[in-house]
Amino acid sequence: MCGIIGYSGSEADAINVILEGLEKLEYRGYDSAGIAFLDGNKIIIEKKEGKLQNLKEHLKDVATKSNLGIGHTRWATHGVPTDRNSHPHYSENKDVVLVHNGIIENYQELKNDLLTSGVKFSSDTDSEVVAQLFSKLFDGDLLSTLNKVIEKIRGSYALAIIHKDFPNKMICCKNHSPLIVGLGAKQNFVASDVSAVLKYTKDVIFLEDGDKVIVEQDKVEIFDKDNKSIERKINKIEWNFEQATKGGYEHFMIKEIEEQPEIIEKTLNIYTDKNFDIKFDEQLEGINFQNIDRIYIVACGTAYYAGLQGQYFMKKILGIDIFTDIASEFRYNEPIITDRTLAIFVSQSGETFDTLMSMKYAKEKGAKTLAISNVLGSTLTREADNVIYTLAGPEISVASTKAYSSQVLVLYLLSLYIGLKFEKIQEKEYVSLIKDITKLKTNIEKIIENKNTIYEIAKIIKDTQNGFYLGRGIDEKIAREGSLKMKEINYIHTESLPAGELKHGSIALIENGVLVVVISTDLEMDEKTVSNIKEVKARGAYVVGVAKKGSLVSEAADKYIEIEDSGLLLTPLTAAIVLQYLAYYTAYAKGYDMDKPRNLAKSVTVE
Repeated sequence: MCGIIGYSGSEADAINVILEGLEKLEYRGYDSAGIAFLDGNKIIIEKKEGKLQNLKEHLKDVATKSNLGIGHTRWATHGVPTDRNSHPHYSENKDVVLVHNGIIENYQELKNDLLTSGVKFSSDTDSEVVAQLFSKLFDGDLLSTLNKVIEKIRGSYALAIIHKDFPNKMICCKNHSPLIVGLGAKQNFVASDVSAVLKYTKDVIFLEDGDKVIVEQDKVEIFDKDNKSIERKINKIEWNFEQATKGGYEHFMIKEIEEQPEIIEKTLNIYTDKNFDIKFDEQLEGINFQNIDRIYIVACGTAYYAGLQGQYFMKKILGIDIFTDIASEFRYNEPIITDRTLAIFVSQSGETFDTLMSMKYAKEKGAKTLAISNVLGSTLTREADNVIYTLAGPEISVASTKAYSSQVLVLYLLSLYIGLKFEKIQEKEYVSLIKDITKLKTNIEKIIENKNTIYEIAKIIKDTQNGFYLGRGIDEKIAREGSLKMKEINYIHTESLPAGELKHGSIALIENGVLVVVISTDLEMDEKTVSNIKEVKARGAYVVGVAKKGSLVSEAADKYIEIEDSGLLLTPLTAAIVLQYLAYYTAYAKGYDMDKPRNLAKSVTVE
């Protein structure tokens, strides 16, 4: 989940390039940050615990210019966040320095062998083992030495390594952790994410697992897992550097919330034609939907909650069994998979380790695999049989907002598309459901216009310690996502439940002042939901209602936020936008950094 970047070039100072790149990668981890650069024939390391700003302050008086360097922003796995455990890591004799994203699973065994041979360690991390091993096995050739190291290590890794005897080169490799190469004029880059290099280049190579790459200022050599020199496709990145900046907003999260109407319009424009026919034929080529008898949707975190909505859509529209599972559990739940199974994997980054491993498992069992991802060229999209891209653009804030809504929208379109293929939906109903998307855009814009109402409620609830999010049917899926957002960025303990389930145990926790957020977008179940509100109000709860116009929740709740009708299946998504705002403004009122919540990272690339 850490972020790494490397630079070799003569057009810019390596230190500045790396610090700028780390700013774009800090969403991947901010327990510490560090940089290593070449000064003459000596490698200098500077690193600091805490956010990147601490490192910047430390480096502000450094006058050295360099043409080669690597940098790292850390999400701690092995070893607590300290200067000592921050990357980059030296070998004992300081001839080798590296940065690492991933986990070396057999590090303890390797470390014990190195300790027995007399090597002294200076950190508690698994990553230092690789630096020490590279130094010990060094035979005068970077590629040959790296191959020896790779034979010994086991786990996930993206590595960028510098050796003092090669002042113009770095050598890098990847296995189950993301790594891209950026190509420039008299300068080349490696990074965990495209956003880190966009200021300098839009020409990017997505490396494959097993690839090794030697990077110099005027040359990049790639070798595959069999050590054959190979050329990988150069991709032109269409979004720009400005899209990955705040653009005048105070935080990325609020910017990304308010980009959602634009993304809805873009998704509709790209994936439907003027007659509102869904254009997924190319993306889904090779899938015989008449032969599919079982569908799994697999994801983690927010993407999993988007998947739950997709499951609801498909059950409602297709009338067949759809299963949704958490990626970290999927492989161990013994899912029934045959060659008639379609397995859909949802991931914003396309690099979530558990999701990747679940896809690998499904493919081995014979399933057709479909990736839904926001990142062009990500591992998930390269390894899936078919891909549908969400069109959210770069999402920087750790708490997902626009990526989530774009996933839900793609799953909605996919449900309608399959419905037509299965002949489960009539043309009249299809037209009505597809046109609900245009209402959705307008109704989210109304929420944005009235966001100050949500801010006033957030100021009231900001000191809450515990809470519940309740809903029925599809609203229960929205409750899960709303609860997660409040937990992620406010550190308030919240729990989501089907509204009718609360009285089967959890109502024992309701007392004066406990927050209860209730979502009601299906008026057929509205009276039952209001009954649940009265149950918690009788025990002292403070209730915030998010409901469709005409709901009785407006009379029962302490505070009420009204949303417009966007159709039975899409109105809940507008409720999710309200809950994004509620979490954001609560964090704002508390003075928290909602873009970088504690202990979290944007892309979870470890198991």
